[in-house]
Amino acid sequence: MKFVDPRRDRWHAVDGEDGPVPQPDPAPDRLLTLEQWHAVRAHWPRTLPVGVRLPNDADPQAIAADAGGPGAPVALIVLAFPKWTDGRAYSQARLLRVRHGFRGELRAAGEVLVDMLPLLQRCGVDAVQLRPDQDLDAALHALGLFGAHYQGDVREPRPLFARDRRVAAAPADDPSFAGQGI
Repeated sequence: MKFVDPRRDRWHAVDGEDGPVPQPDPAPDRLLTLEQWHAVRAHWPRTLPVGVRLPNDADPQAIAADAGGPGAPVALIVLAFPKWTDGRAYSQARLLRVRHGFRGELRAAGEVLVDMLPLLQRCGVDAVQLRPDQDLDAALHALGLFGAHYQGDVREPRPLFARDRRVAAAPADDPSFAGQGI
């Protein structure tokens, strides 16, 4: 999982004095709201990657046509966690990965706590912007707590009993099994 430092993030929101610019010009590394993206998508060059912030009450279908498959212009989708108790973005992540085939960066931002990381990873999130009071070392530790899960997930849809026993039983910290287990 990638940990994003907002001070060093290559993606930049296109905001003006009164909020998001309604129709931003195409440029590299733009992070647009869903409304901005819908306003410019018809004339945005398909070869120029764009990031889109998806509110947690939005239907992932609203971005699916631009996010799935090769050559899709949306390279980053930022899922909003306005409260750590609001889990709608978990469902959005799973739908974007499984149903809509999104292969770009899927980032969780907002009230993201260390405790949420294992489930975020299982739902298909591959980057997070932790809440400022969260510790990176604790986050790394949380990701290594479980070597395998009984249920399937986005990365490994088969339940534990249906997997190769050697892979399913591999310890999380054993380098000989790197990339084979969950």
